[in-house]
Amino acid sequence: MATSPDTELSETRIHEVLSNDRRRMAIEFLQDGNMTLRELAERIAEAETGESPPPRNIRQSAYVSLQQTHIPKLDELDIVEYNEESKEVSLAEAGDVTVYMEVVPEGELSWSEYYATLSALGLVLMVAVTVDVPLISSVGASILAALVFAVIGGSSLYQRWSQER
Repeated sequence: MATSPDTELSETRIHEVLSNDRRRMAIEFLQDGNMTLRELAERIAEAETGESPPPRNIRQSAYVSLQQTHIPKLDELDIVEYNEESKEVSLAEAGDVTVYMEVVPEGELSWSEYYATLSALGLVLMVAVTVDVPLISSVGASILAALVFAVIGGSSLYQRWSQER
């Protein structure tokens, strides 16, 4: 069952797909490029055990569950492409679910909250200049605006760099 623009995955379905650790890890590792099912199982087994090489039984368990359950499901939803002959797996061009994989630890800001906070700070600074708050208004609106824009620009570059890593 291939998805089309009319039957794109709902957020609920995407979260359901990503609720399984092995499926989530498969998508994460495939962001590095195509790999065989065996290579993918090896990487997942290493991540699960923290051992390199991982124990044979864990590698086998990862391989079987990927082959029988997870890869067919991801392939059916057009999240990955799987060639059964070569056993090669790759992320599909359409259906980018990686945007849903950003995990924000409890007590930390998400990027959207961070940018909203910066925008609010910029607005507060501009109001402070307008109402002539002594220390802030002496700096000047153009310098403060340039500073806020530089921080936003630098933050977006850092965010892009860290997500590509």
